[in-house]
Amino acid sequence: MLSIFFILNSISVPSFSCPFHQKQSLLHFKSTLTNGNSSSYQFVELKSWNLASDCCSWEHVNCSITGSITELHLDGVVVPPPDIPVFSSILAPLFHIRSLTLLNISNNSLQGEIPGDGLVNLTKLVHLDMKDNYFNGTIPRQLYLLANLRYLDMTNNSLNGTLGSFPNLTTLRLGDNWFHGQIPSKLFELKSLRVLNLSDNNLEGKLGPELGSFRNLTTLSLNNNFFDGGIPSQLFELMSLRFLDLSENTLNGSLSVEVGKLLKLESLNLSANYLFGNIPQEIGNLTNLREFSLQNNNFSGGIPSSIVNLKKLEILDLSINHFSSQIPTSIGTLPNITALVLSKNNFIGPLPSSMKNLSKLELLWLHDNRLNGEIPTWLFKVTTLSSLFIGGSGLIWNNEAKIVPRCSLSSISMYSCNISGHISDWLSTQKDMQFLDLSKNNLEGRFPDFLAEGRLEIINLSENNLSGSIPPRLFENVHILLLDLSQNNFTGELPETIGKATRIKFLYLWGNKFCGNLPRNLTKLVNLKVLDIHANNITGYLHDTLPQIPTLEVLDLSNNSLEGYISNNISNLSSLRILDLSRNSLTRSIPREMGNLSGMIKSPENSPSFPISHSIWFSIFDHVVEDGLISEDLVVNWKKSKQRLASRHLETHISLDLSHNKISGEIPSSMGNLKALKQLDISHNKISGHIPVSFGNLGSIESLDLSHNEISGSIPQSLENLSQITVLDVSNNKLRGKIPDGGQMSHMDDLISFENNSDLCGMQIQVLCPEDIRRLERRDKEDEKQSWFLWEGAWVGFLVGFFSSILIMGHFINFLLFLKNW
Repeated sequence: MLSIFFILNSISVPSFSCPFHQKQSLLHFKSTLTNGNSSSYQFVELKSWNLASDCCSWEHVNCSITGSITELHLDGVVVPPPDIPVFSSILAPLFHIRSLTLLNISNNSLQGEIPGDGLVNLTKLVHLDMKDNYFNGTIPRQLYLLANLRYLDMTNNSLNGTLGSFPNLTTLRLGDNWFHGQIPSKLFELKSLRVLNLSDNNLEGKLGPELGSFRNLTTLSLNNNFFDGGIPSQLFELMSLRFLDLSENTLNGSLSVEVGKLLKLESLNLSANYLFGNIPQEIGNLTNLREFSLQNNNFSGGIPSSIVNLKKLEILDLSINHFSSQIPTSIGTLPNITALVLSKNNFIGPLPSSMKNLSKLELLWLHDNRLNGEIPTWLFKVTTLSSLFIGGSGLIWNNEAKIVPRCSLSSISMYSCNISGHISDWLSTQKDMQFLDLSKNNLEGRFPDFLAEGRLEIINLSENNLSGSIPPRLFENVHILLLDLSQNNFTGELPETIGKATRIKFLYLWGNKFCGNLPRNLTKLVNLKVLDIHANNITGYLHDTLPQIPTLEVLDLSNNSLEGYISNNISNLSSLRILDLSRNSLTRSIPREMGNLSGMIKSPENSPSFPISHSIWFSIFDHVVEDGLISEDLVVNWKKSKQRLASRHLETHISLDLSHNKISGEIPSSMGNLKALKQLDISHNKISGHIPVSFGNLGSIESLDLSHNEISGSIPQSLENLSQITVLDVSNNKLRGKIPDGGQMSHMDDLISFENNSDLCGMQIQVLCPEDIRRLERRDKEDEKQSWFLWEGAWVGFLVGFFSSILIMGHFINFLLFLKNW
């Protein structure tokens, strides 16, 4: 044994480490990131990458048992700041490591074309992940030569062109790119394909029977394209299919009974198409189904009774269709349902009592149906429920019910439910509630103190009969993001504590009886986007109380009793897009700084987003929120009429309204800088001077109202440049001269919009201008002169012709006599 020990001890055991040239390639790649570029973009430190250690021990690197590098997990290594490009050329050193079987370079913001000449060297590559970059151009032909490639992910890039054939590919993910046209025929040659994702592209045409050739397919995602026609029957022959997403296309026709063949299906999403008809009973065959969405189609009838078989179903979304039957009692036998969305249909009847058995229900949205009966008390005993929306469903609140809630709701919406009386005390127990909407009911009494506590982020009590003052402690709730108390009977002054709600973004207090001055500490609301206090009894001097909030996008103080003037610090409201100070008692002139409002100079790229911090299910059903779950909460004057506007549409209404005040002085020419402005109304004031020539620069203006002022001079010719204008009112001023008639101005032919001016003329009001009269007179004289010349020429021609005829006849007679004598 001792001899054997010495023999074994004397044998040298080879030490496998990565080849030196592969280590050099990786160090070269690292130096490409760090050399001279550290000021341009950040990168993962890669501390373990050094010359002294074995590269097989480095982070992001895996090796084979022989020491060759086989896997590089370089996802998210580069983190560039905005506008700093990272070109794909930094990958060049990696293409010398020819033993690679896996290369992950996703999420690195790489730009440029895919380096096909380098990738073709990696002949052993099996797994290639390039998602979440900025690659453009086409897929290089060299990639089709990688015979060992099985997995290819290029999701979320900017690729286009056509597709070739990868001989042995099993997973192909090309979603969120710019591929267009039909699905190329070569793609159907991939018989071994198991996962195909072509979602979020510009593909079009009909889905053909060729889809049936993917016999091994488990996942098919073609959503968010432009496919039309019906769903081919061959698709239902793919017996291995587990995930099918054809949503957000223009597919039509009915859902075939053959869908019942897909026995392994776990997720079926056909939402946002034009499908119609009934849900076939065969849907009950899909006993493995966990997610089922048909939202935003034209389905009708009812929920099939066979749904009772879907015991694994977790999410059911049938919203925005034409279902009209009762909600079946079988819905209460689905033990795993966590989200049930039946909103925006025509469901009738009461809620089936069997629904109280849905022990895992977290989200229930039934709003906008024709349900009837009372809101059942058991609804508030479902212990898992966190989001409840039944507004506008037809269900009626039962004031006599003794509700003893056991659940902890994060979202409650019961708008337009005929709820009357006081806000029930049971709400005071909902300590984890974040969203409360009881708008459009008949609630009365004072604002309940308990709503000032807890974690409420969104409170909507608008369109009720609530009265009294707002409790000061409400604004001490640091969680509030949106507060809508509009159209009630609240009184008193706005509390000074309002400045403590520093997270609030949307504040709607309009249509009440608030009085007193604006609180000076409004300026502390550094995140506020919308402040709407119009139609109250607010007093005080605007120039002393105007809130200085750079984030403010909408400020509506109209229909109050404000005095004072617009100060030149108005330009500090750099994000302002809607400003309405109309129907107050403001004086002095419009400051020239008004032309420096950045939000009205350049069109915004993003509209205010609705603030919902809790994310449960909202990412799945955000279409319901966008489709009007949040009531339209802003009233704007638009082209001489009132319009209600949802906060998500504010970018389309860039408006400035100073009408019905006592503003005097001249219009500053700087207002011509407001090139993004769509509506300007300064009517019913005491403004004098001329219309600035710079108004011709208001290229986005659609409505311009200067009426009922003391403006003089002429309408500038530059207004012919306003290509978007549809409403122009300059009536009741002291304007004179010709109305410009070029461009859109030729269509401004409403007589009322020009009436009661000193001496306007033009084709629009069918009044000739002096220069037009003189031009006509000159033309008449020229015509008369030309006519006289023609008649005079005719007389001369007649006389010449007459005497010429006599002479000719004389000569002819003499000739005849001569012949006779001869």
